[in-house]
Amino acid sequence: MVVQSMTKTKTADVAGTVRQIRRLQRAGCELVRCAVVNRDDVAALRRIKASVSIPVIADIHFDYRLALGAIKAGADKIRINPGNIGDVWRVEEIIRQARLNDVPIRIGVNSGSLPKEVLQKYRHPGVDAIVDSVRVATAIFRENDFDQIVLSAKGVDVRQTIEVYKILNEEFDFPLHIGITEAGLPLSGAVKSAVGLGIILYSGIGDTIRVSLTADPVYEVVAAYAILSALGIRQRGPILISCPMCGRCDVDLERIARNVEKRLQKYDPFMKVAVMGCVVNGPGEAREADFGIACGKGVGAVFAKGKEIRRVKEDKLVEALFEVIDENVDN
Repeated sequence: MVVQSMTKTKTADVAGTVRQIRRLQRAGCELVRCAVVNRDDVAALRRIKASVSIPVIADIHFDYRLALGAIKAGADKIRINPGNIGDVWRVEEIIRQARLNDVPIRIGVNSGSLPKEVLQKYRHPGVDAIVDSVRVATAIFRENDFDQIVLSAKGVDVRQTIEVYKILNEEFDFPLHIGITEAGLPLSGAVKSAVGLGIILYSGIGDTIRVSLTADPVYEVVAAYAILSALGIRQRGPILISCPMCGRCDVDLERIARNVEKRLQKYDPFMKVAVMGCVVNGPGEAREADFGIACGKGVGAVFAKGKEIRRVKEDKLVEALFEVIDENVDN
């Protein structure tokens, strides 16, 4: 499963776009998509490609000439929605240029931009309309004997998107890019994406993933890895396990957990780190993690690999935890 995101800068702003791509790459992004909306963006694409080391996908709508220019500028992949490109010959021209340059194409169908003829037939962008749009689009590629394609068919509605991807997975052999489009702000959008994408992934569906959030795109990458990690599909970096707190908790556990989470961002290796707040589940769950602390009243225990290492006062707990982590982990 490959993690993808999209830049939110103006692509013509080469310096700003390159900075954002490098931040995304440090966060674990493996494919990045850039909006190409005019000739200035096409011209910028070549300079961006020369300045970054991960594959760059050109996101094209409406104007087929921008797709042709992006291919010539060195885009590693093109994303188009054939439904808004116009006449079939324009899509065929993109296919021809992609074939000449050995560039794959993602056919991206969104519930908000289905072809007019499909909407006239179904009247509403439901499951049948979205799937039919994919069939219409892929038929053009089959007729032109072009099979270097990736499919995506995102919707705003979670249940609808799940049903669409189940049908696509049964009907097509092409790789699938999964996502919930226009998911929302960081918290609500991540929850919505986790529900939808979690079900799709658990069904064994998907090859690349993007979590679409109204936020810094780095949050998209973090959220994608959190979803993949929760399902045991891919692990990247530390996982923090912390208890929800109740009346038994005698320490400021939220402050401690936030401190631990912030410091863990500097570590690359995968590990489970537990921050537990009481004597009920704390010691047992802390022992199950690679490292952890279990807090009591003004004092706590530090665990490593299932064994209690030391007991220290509350104000020394976090420091003691990271001393133990540093003694056992090569970062």
